[in-house]
Amino acid sequence: MLTFVGLGLWDEDSITVEGQRALRAAEDVFAEFYTSRLMGTDPESLAAHHGVEIDVRDRAGTEREPGPVLDAASDRDAVFLTAGDTMISTTHVDLRLRAHERGIETRVVHGTTAAAAAASLTGLQNYRFGKATTLPFPYAHGGEGVPASVCETLDANRERGLHTLVYLDIKRERGEYMTGDVAAGLLAEGYEDVLGVVVCRAGSPEPRVEAGRLSDLAGQEFGGPLQLLVIPGKLHYIESDALRALADAPESLTEPV
Repeated sequence: MLTFVGLGLWDEDSITVEGQRALRAAEDVFAEFYTSRLMGTDPESLAAHHGVEIDVRDRAGTEREPGPVLDAASDRDAVFLTAGDTMISTTHVDLRLRAHERGIETRVVHGTTAAAAAASLTGLQNYRFGKATTLPFPYAHGGEGVPASVCETLDANRERGLHTLVYLDIKRERGEYMTGDVAAGLLAEGYEDVLGVVVCRAGSPEPRVEAGRLSDLAGQEFGGPLQLLVIPGKLHYIESDALRALADAPESLTEPV
């Protein structure tokens, strides 16, 4: 049996009770933290808290060399851990399909996601979000400014009145995590007066949510990672009230439609 367990968003305590039971009952525990990570803990503290040993796999060890994970799950109870929800990344879906090809039974224990937290913390309705996008560091995509694909997603969602969730680039091997002010500064070049909402450290004891014009957000300091950015579309009156109350959004940018 191979059980995929989502760890949630922040630290050792973000896991669900069901996930904790599966983790502590497993004979072999694997994890990857290159697609995302828990900023409130580290693998060593996570292992000590749950009383298990964790084999942390890098990208190659997960995607190109999954043999040890599958071998363990073929005749024992194995768990594969990820931050957030365990099936958000196609990497994990691929690993599950490989297990099925070998006749290994699989199970999924979900954890909450950044997308769910963004809707919850901002008060924006989750079914009014359109396609999400990821904003890379300029050096990472070999160009300058914002990739056309990001602008195309924003424009398409805005045309339909939908909110856009913008994931911010992570270069863990370089210790770089894009912050909301950097993201707002990049997008402000084409969307200066557009409303943006920065969501910081979702899942932590003290998350922060701040709304304003992208050009204004670009000049602020939002602290440590992880952070993401939401570009709201047309607002329901409850969403408008929520952004003003929960994110200090200016009234001039939050008129309901």
